Amino acid sequence: MVIAIGTVLLLLPCSTASGLRTSFMTVFFTSTSATCVTGLTLVSTATHWTLFGQTVIALLMEVGGLGFMTFAVMMSLMIRRRVRMSTRLLTQEALNLDNLSQLNVVYLIIKLSLLIQVCGAAFLFFDFYPRYGLGKGIWFSIFHSISAFCNAGFDLFGNSMENYLNDPYMICVLAVLIVAGSLGFLVWKDLLNYHKYHHLFLHTQLALRTGAVIFVLSFIVYFVTEHNLAQLSNQISYPQRLLNTLFMAITPRTAGLVTFPYTKLSAAGISLTIILMFIGGTPGSTAGGVKTTTIGLLATQSIATLRGQRDTNFAHRRFTQSNINRALTLFFVALCIVMLAILLLVETQDLPKHDSLSYVTFEVLAAFGTTGISLGITQSLNLFGQLVIMSLMFIGRVGIYTVMFSIFNAQPNVKSYRYPEESVLIG
Repeated sequence: MVIAIGTVLLLLPCSTASGLRTSFMTVFFTSTSATCVTGLTLVSTATHWTLFGQTVIALLMEVGGLGFMTFAVMMSLMIRRRVRMSTRLLTQEALNLDNLSQLNVVYLIIKLSLLIQVCGAAFLFFDFYPRYGLGKGIWFSIFHSISAFCNAGFDLFGNSMENYLNDPYMICVLAVLIVAGSLGFLVWKDLLNYHKYHHLFLHTQLALRTGAVIFVLSFIVYFVTEHNLAQLSNQISYPQRLLNTLFMAITPRTAGLVTFPYTKLSAAGISLTIILMFIGGTPGSTAGGVKTTTIGLLATQSIATLRGQRDTNFAHRRFTQSNINRALTLFFVALCIVMLAILLLVETQDLPKHDSLSYVTFEVLAAFGTTGISLGITQSLNLFGQLVIMSLMFIGRVGIYTVMFSIFNAQPNVKSYRYPEESVLIG
């Protein structure tokens, strides 16, 4: 319904710049991309849409980033209406909460996200004001603060952040906003309460450690494979190239804001970017992908299995079997969805003759991971290709479990019997 409302608003004549026409599919695609905080576009956000249209996109990013159920619960609380149990359960699933007692995190989501975005806009204003003046500077600051925090990837320049390749201040502010949005609100709650309890939940420890390992490995691989962005050595200095490499290690996980075209990356760099987009950010955040905790849990489980250990332990805690089963199911279903999408697009699209599989795989993972980075084939997709990409964006943002449960109407069906246990050969 949010996507539908956004589509109707963007279809209004006041949304499109003078002299330009927008097809229904272009509007539908843009609304889906903004609501699913992806950033893939068929037209330039900077030139095609008016201030009203850009405002609609910003609002869609905000709702999509924080989650519609967050706003639904907030409205109920504001009018002092008791939140129904069905709404509580849906919010629990949407925000990846373990139990209903964590529902008070909605207050934190609203307050913390607004505070971070306001602070981000204020810091961006110091850079935008000298360049664009007061009015445009304020709007650019607000829009890009929302886009960065919600990991949406939309921009008002037409070439993402390539104009700020040699602007360390801008890159650092955007990097902080992206990381803040991708950490996850439960992680933020845990960190903010650490001074009271001096204890971090297992989810927070796994998310932070896995995220840190992925970031460090990503930076090292990008530094080596791209020779610290040696292809840009004639444009920026060595320290600035180092900072851009750090920024590049952050953005592919879900953000979509880039400081140079990814078509300039090596094959190894493209491969790493695809892996990072598949992983995504932390559960309960504005990020997509299979999430860092899924990868961390499966890695821990694999190590424990290879060592012949019975239990999967982490930070002096043991993961539940249902937790492991959920992670395995999510990972397997995600792989199946991605492979099916790649097969469909390769078969139905008019692709570049050179390395077409890489282009398609990159586009599919950019949509599924709600990243929004593209190698340039988005605008050339036909109707069927656009629908496939939109479906991937929707699944990536709403969540695989939510979508699959809706399709299969999964209900816990506890049987009164169990079949005999038997093993099969593995590996």
